[in-house]
Amino acid sequence: MVRMEELEATFAAYIEQQMTADSAHDMQHIQRVVHMARQLAEAEGADLAVVIPAAWLHDCVTLPKNAPNRHEASQLAAAEAVRFLRTIAYPEQFLQGIAHAVAAHSFSAGSMPTTLEAKVVQDADRLDAIGAIGVARCLMVGGVLARPLYHRTDPFCQTREPDDLTYTIDHFYRKLFKIGQTLHTAAARAEAERRNTFMQAFLDQLAEEIST
Repeated sequence: MVRMEELEATFAAYIEQQMTADSAHDMQHIQRVVHMARQLAEAEGADLAVVIPAAWLHDCVTLPKNAPNRHEASQLAAAEAVRFLRTIAYPEQFLQGIAHAVAAHSFSAGSMPTTLEAKVVQDADRLDAIGAIGVARCLMVGGVLARPLYHRTDPFCQTREPDDLTYTIDHFYRKLFKIGQTLHTAAARAEAERRNTFMQAFLDQLAEEIST
């Protein structure tokens, strides 16, 4: 029997050492994903012995948003997660499931989770990209990459295709509002509906302010 509560401090200490200067994938992001993954796992009946380590370790290797090999990050993280877990003698029978959950969590890798545990971890990570925290993360990344907040004449992509490589707000239309359609679990989809409502309210308020 895995005593998860005793191991989570070890996972946290390891992740703190691995953190890079990426404000969108910091320790607070990890903690939010772990918290949501636990909630989803309990709601869906997933194995916490796989879900919790995978949630803690899913970003143990990260690459910049604009890195040409960013799609490789989740595979690198999966290999590093297994290496680390073996150093603390984590039960071998869970490692394959953890590696798959870590490898499959990424948007940029385009991986499809095939286990309930991997679906839970992917859903938890994707939920952290929407809602209030999703708005904040989107604006933070746009600032780091020095992208304008919105297109000067069509800020909400009414007559043009979204271009989130150029405009920060375009990311809502290019990706964020579509996340709910990619979620696997019923609990995650219900949460996505609530978060999408907030994001739309934010854009409605922004539209009011920039039109005055």
